[in-house]
Amino acid sequence: MTGTRTIEDRLREQYFTLLPDIRRVAEHVEAEVKYGVLPVSHRLSKYEQLVVTSRVKECESAPDALRRRQVFGTFDTDRPTSYSLTDLKDLAGVRILAFPSSRLADINRVLRKRFPSWQADPVVENGRLLAFKYSGYCQASDKVRGEYQIVSTLIGLFWEVEHAAIYKPAPELKGIARDVGVRERISEAYRALGAFEEEFEAQIAQILEVHRRRRRRRRSI
Repeated sequence: MTGTRTIEDRLREQYFTLLPDIRRVAEHVEAEVKYGVLPVSHRLSKYEQLVVTSRVKECESAPDALRRRQVFGTFDTDRPTSYSLTDLKDLAGVRILAFPSSRLADINRVLRKRFPSWQADPVVENGRLLAFKYSGYCQASDKVRGEYQIVSTLIGLFWEVEHAAIYKPAPELKGIARDVGVRERISEAYRALGAFEEEFEAQIAQILEVHRRRRRRRRSI
């Protein structure tokens, strides 16, 4: 029976061995992040948002994610023991959603102080930064790395829809992710969401400037 085990079977077994560590890392990183962003969250205006969420990669998703990272997106059956889920950087992940996106730099600055040694791997689309992303080890485990992302709320929520529709569909629909038309529409969505945030922040800045001028005039009377 052992000879019939696939690489995926072995990785699923490893997943459950690692699961206690994965959960501890997710909890630890989430707690560190929530504490670390307090200086930013305490200064938020009423229209601003900052939400921290954590997730543990599911058993079926982990081997699939590792497979996609291989050459040609397949495992080499001649090297069945050369693959390990510990090569994944995002078994335990935390996402920080912020609106408007001008808050991303503030959040990134304070969290870098708490995770100074973590490796940066920013998410970039056509030369535009979509999200800050970092991964590394924490006190909760020396086996499993954690990851955190700092992303605009609008893009983060779009990713939720995109991921469910493209990367977790029925098997016959998985080719959608490689379709040129779909990739172009995704890029258009990024541009549209970014344009909305830029216009929103410009309008807020104008309104606040008008109020500041009115206050200065009142004080001068």
